[in-house]
Order: sequence, then C-alpha cells, then structure tokens
Amino acid sequence: MEPSVSELDLIRWSEALAGIARTGLGFTESLYERERYEEVLKVAADIRVHAVHGPPPSPPEIVDGWLASVSPGITGYVTPKVAVGAVVGNDRGEILLLQRGDSGVWLYPTGWADIGYSPAEVAVKEVLEETGIEAAPVRLIAVLDGQRFGSRSLPFYSVVFHLRAIGGDLVPHPLEARAVGWFGRDALPAPLAGPERWVELAFSAIADRSLDVYFDVPRQEIWRRVPEVGESTPPPA
Repeated sequence: MEPSVSELDLIRWSEALAGIARTGLGFTESLYERERYEEVLKVAADIRVHAVHGPPPSPPEIVDGWLASVSPGITGYVTPKVAVGAVVGNDRGEILLLQRGDSGVWLYPTGWADIGYSPAEVAVKEVLEETGIEAAPVRLIAVLDGQRFGSRSLPFYSVVFHLRAIGGDLVPHPLEARAVGWFGRDALPAPLAGPERWVELAFSAIADRSLDVYFDVPRQEIWRRVPEVGESTPPPA
C-alpha cells in the first residue's frame, strides 16, 4: 500500500519549493523568471497552510516573509540553518536535560550556531548558558536533519556532541529553560522530544561505548515519504 501524505511531507515539500524559489530570486535578474519564482512561492505557501494545525498565517503573509529574506548572489542561496546539540554525561552515567522554555518538552541542551565559534565551542557555551554546567567536548556523535526529528519550523541540521561534565552547578537559564536536571536511563522526564531518535545513542556515548557518527540514511523515495518510526533511528546499544 502506498503511504499516505503526512503533515511533515507537506511541510518538507513546502520548504523545499520555497528554498528553490528564494534561491532563484537571489540569482536571477530576469523579470520573467522573478515572476515565475514568486508564483512558486505562492504554491509553497498554500501547501504550508494546509500542513499546519491551528490558525496559520495567510498565504500572502507567508509569501511576504519569504520575499523579505531574499538576498542577492551567494548570500541568497537558501540552506538549512545549523543547530548544535550537547549530550552531557556525569560520573554516575546520567544525562543532563533541560525543559525548554518555549515548548515545555525535555531535551539535551541545543541552540543555533553562533558566528565566530566552532561547533564544539557552541556546544560548550550552550551547556553553560542554559544549565550552569561546565563541560568538555569528547566527540561528535551525530548529524541530524531537523525535519526528520519532527521539526515543523525552520529547516535545520543539528550537529550533536558528547561532552563530559567538569564543574558548575545546575542553574536553568531564566528564558530558555523551565528546569534542568540529571537523569538516569530509567528515570527520564516527560514529555521528551523525539526520544526514539537520540536516547539510545546518547546513553551509549555516555557509557563510552564505541560508536560511529550517526546520520540520517537516505530515504528510498526521497520526495514521497518520511521514514516510519524506527526506520532511521540508531540501533539499540
């Protein structure tokens, strides 16, 4: 049976079309081509509206937002943003988690990459800022596609590091975290963000098991479906 179209399919197609159109607008000087790309943005906006539950922005508002982000030349080439995640373990084999201030879900510290910092430096900085814990990078453990993670916002890639706690005290960021804490594998808080994507991988890293860097495997039908639960998740340790 052919899989049905999901909300994430629609969002992915919408963002892909919008990215192609905005990139085209950034490079073309042809009025004819600009009109065609703007029509593609309108189609992408209609798809986006039908993908989002609740009262979304109207298609013209979505198109206006996309058009406002267009820049000329190389800077106008639309790509996913980059986030950096930090799986931090302690001597008791516990993981450092925070309850996000915006959604209320629990996840390891993560944030957008900052210009002027290497990815590992961003990981250290995010952990300290969001939780008060000082940590040292150990290794890179995963590169994840945010849309496969279930993100319905901006397309992004998440570069995830394993870090070891070396000091500090638990102090949640007043805006970004409702709570922070250390948790064992059998005492994880709820709700967790996408646990099937990272829990086994994270605790395998904390236990110092030998690991290859995890990445999302290519789909067999890239534009027609998203993987079902468990299809592209790390194997149990």
